Amino acid sequence: MRTGSHRLHLAFLFLLLLPAECLGAEGKLAHKLFRDLFTNYKSALRPVADTDQTLNVTLEVTLSQIIDMDERNQVLTLYLWIRQEWSDAYLRWDPDAYGGLDAIRIPSSLVWRPDIVLYNKADTQAPASVNTNVVVRHDGAVRWDSPAITRSSCRVDVSAFPFDAQSCGLTFGSWTHGGHQGMPARRRVLTYGCCSEPYPDVTFTLLLRRRAAAYVCNLLLPCVLISLLAPLAFHLPADSGEKVSLGVTVLLALTVFQLILAESMPPAESMPLIGKYYMATMTMVTFSTALTILIMNLHYCGPNARPVPAWARALLLGHLAKGLCVRERGEPCGHSQPAKSSPSPLLPTVPPTGPCHEPRCLCHQEALLHHVATIASTFRSHRAAQRRHEDWKRLARVMDRFFLGIFFSMALVMSLLVLVQAL
Repeated sequence: MRTGSHRLHLAFLFLLLLPAECLGAEGKLAHKLFRDLFTNYKSALRPVADTDQTLNVTLEVTLSQIIDMDERNQVLTLYLWIRQEWSDAYLRWDPDAYGGLDAIRIPSSLVWRPDIVLYNKADTQAPASVNTNVVVRHDGAVRWDSPAITRSSCRVDVSAFPFDAQSCGLTFGSWTHGGHQGMPARRRVLTYGCCSEPYPDVTFTLLLRRRAAAYVCNLLLPCVLISLLAPLAFHLPADSGEKVSLGVTVLLALTVFQLILAESMPPAESMPLIGKYYMATMTMVTFSTALTILIMNLHYCGPNARPVPAWARALLLGHLAKGLCVRERGEPCGHSQPAKSSPSPLLPTVPPTGPCHEPRCLCHQEALLHHVATIASTFRSHRAAQRRHEDWKRLARVMDRFFLGIFFSMALVMSLLVLVQAL
């Protein structure tokens, strides 16, 4: 507690021991100078000797802090230090007549001040004026430094979000004085429909570049990983029953991230870069899920399915299966061949017809021969149906391997194109 009290006393002494000009302003000479200057001074009129004379006002703006950038409402809130300098023809004196006093500090409300305002402000309430002091020198030069919190409109272009840069302008100008009565030469002069006089303004441009690290970690990288996971549905065995479930789960995850992104994005005419990436990824996952369903339909073709067409057998089960290294068990990679017909089961040898004197000879068992032929025919039909089913299952594996490479390459290329923007 004693340390805190000492600090307060030191701070109070420091405020009292400000520059020597402040001490001189408290003297008799400063009081005399103040009375001489403001006896007949009118702060409501422009301080020029001739009403047609131009009064130059120098405006300097220093950015102290970016308080907020409201992208959804497109409002930029800044904390600025504003310096205005001009010459007052009625605030001049001879320093020798006042003991060498060449400058005084007085409240800004006592002198004339330029009515420079922010044209593109977005604040519904009137700004609270800060009644800081002005520094008046013996030659009439007046310097007014004041802090200000401004809320200005800034059009936000999110087409490159989250790797975008915004250019926001702060346009300052006089509200009532026209171009024939003030402002520096380096300015923009505009004529408005309300008045015939030209009105100058000064525009300060602020370039804001977004720090994209948080968006990359929280929104972009999860989407990249999910998009690379989606093509692996083609690598799952069809009998696992999870091929379609994986695609639907990935699609739901992307939808959740899309909703999170939409909440943080301002409404804009153009779709942002990350939004395009999300839509492309969701479209890719939708097509991959649809193709997975079609391929599973091929895999589960029943025994009554028609044989694989000749062109599909030659092109897909022949060349494409060989190039993608889709082979049967025990078959070396690179030597894939179309399925060949297996030899039909051996039928029982029927003895030659002709007269036979053996009563128990097989040639006399016509009913038995008929049943054996029926069984053999049924077995041959079953084997043919099994071969057709195996051909369709192998065709489904070839299509799975082919689309796995296609969609994985697409996901990788899209992810790299977006991540390159972050470098």
